[in-house]
Amino acid sequence: MVMQVLNDSAVLLNFTLKLADGSVAESTQAHGKPALFRLGDESLSPALEAELLGLSTGDKKTFTLAGEHLFGKYNPDLIQYFMPSDFAESGVPEAGTIMLFTAMNGSEMPGIVRDVTEDSVTVDFNHPLASEEVTFDIEVVSINPEEETTHANTAG
Repeated sequence: MVMQVLNDSAVLLNFTLKLADGSVAESTQAHGKPALFRLGDESLSPALEAELLGLSTGDKKTFTLAGEHLFGKYNPDLIQYFMPSDFAESGVPEAGTIMLFTAMNGSEMPGIVRDVTEDSVTVDFNHPLASEEVTFDIEVVSINPEEETTHANTAG
């Protein structure tokens, strides 16, 4: 029986994410192991899930999605301005630094320092790839791998 990716499938994938300039943003091969995702749990965007639906174990697929469909639209309201004195404990960061900031509710958010002047530190809380097209090279390693393990254990 050929298993296909369905709306609630767990999918083990090898993938490489490439930016428009061809540079690799992320790759499971670099980490030496595939990544496990569950469709329908809202960890993947609807656009990405739609590309995976119907694929079978061993299938390979290449597709490109706009960053807004993966990481949300770039939002100018997520640009925040801080005083250099706000960084008294850690020291004023350099432009390009990625830092964790604690929100008022206690959650942590990464921000990218975009600009540092004598009077202001500009931090962008948008996802770094929000405005980037991303090309996916994926290979389906396994579908519902926990079921395969269960069946293998009961059969033997």
